[in-house]
Amino acid sequence: MTQQPAPEPLTELKLNDQIKKMVNESFTSGKPIIVAYTDENGAPSLSYRGSAIAYSDNQLAIWARNPDGGLLKALPKNARVTMLYRDPGPENRAMLQFRGVARIDNSDATREKVYNDIPEPERNADKEKKGSPVILDLERVDGFMPGARVAMRK
Repeated sequence: MTQQPAPEPLTELKLNDQIKKMVNESFTSGKPIIVAYTDENGAPSLSYRGSAIAYSDNQLAIWARNPDGGLLKALPKNARVTMLYRDPGPENRAMLQFRGVARIDNSDATREKVYNDIPEPERNADKEKKGSPVILDLERVDGFMPGARVAMRK
């Protein structure tokens, strides 16, 4: 029996439909995205985000519902953010690390798009829309997913 060669890595920084689906369904499938950033005091910080979505072919977004939260306060000092997706299941085992530069975009169009696209339980947690959309402009995506290694670069 011959062993199959390892698949060529995905290298173009363009999120495919499979990756977008994993991100968009991360909350409802019980695999919320972990966001890593440096807080306003320079300390590392991690938090689960149920509102993570694929915003475009090379951007992710989250709805930061607490206007006084740590992430929104931290971004002006250090906008470098990493988001981590993991599915430990045997059928769809995957781990993807999304790295880039984050920014708050409170334009009406972005607020509406991000808020309307996040899972309903996340919208219900901020019915008054006090939060802000955070857009992660991706610079690289690394990891693996069914059938592919991932080493995407800007």
